[in-house]
Amino acid sequence: MSKKETSSSFEVPRRTFTTEFWVGLFTLAGCLCFSYLAINVAGMKFSNAGLYGVSATFTNIAGLKVGAPVEIAGVRIGEVSGVKLENTEALVSMLIREGVKLREDDIAQIRTKGIIGDKYVKISPGGSDEMIPAGGRISDTESAVELEEVIGKVVHSLDSD
Repeated sequence: MSKKETSSSFEVPRRTFTTEFWVGLFTLAGCLCFSYLAINVAGMKFSNAGLYGVSATFTNIAGLKVGAPVEIAGVRIGEVSGVKLENTEALVSMLIREGVKLREDDIAQIRTKGIIGDKYVKISPGGSDEMIPAGGRISDTESAVELEEVIGKVVHSLDSD
């Protein structure tokens, strides 16, 4: 065996960026972009940093859903994080932005927004100097007004005349 044959048989091929590399890189970038969009469209959050929780009980929340906005003066300050039944009343849990402080006498109201009738929680500010702590509860609430009930009462009052 000659020296030339031995050295060429053990030679490591020179690496270059091939088409397969670029396709793989493009696919990886596409998957990352798709994941980012899917997470944002779904509204997923990985932490509740910068938020604190409060709750309120209502006799009727008719159509209020998790993720519904919580607003003061038309400005979104948080969202509904949970709804469950507690002693025949609806317990609504909300996550509020850290910089927004709710007062002890604030009033939480279920309101309807827009033509479609999406429900949201409106907070009407009170005048107290005491703030609701994280994990606290808003004591003054106004439940949702159902259009069917109002129409039923009007029709019923017209029938009785």
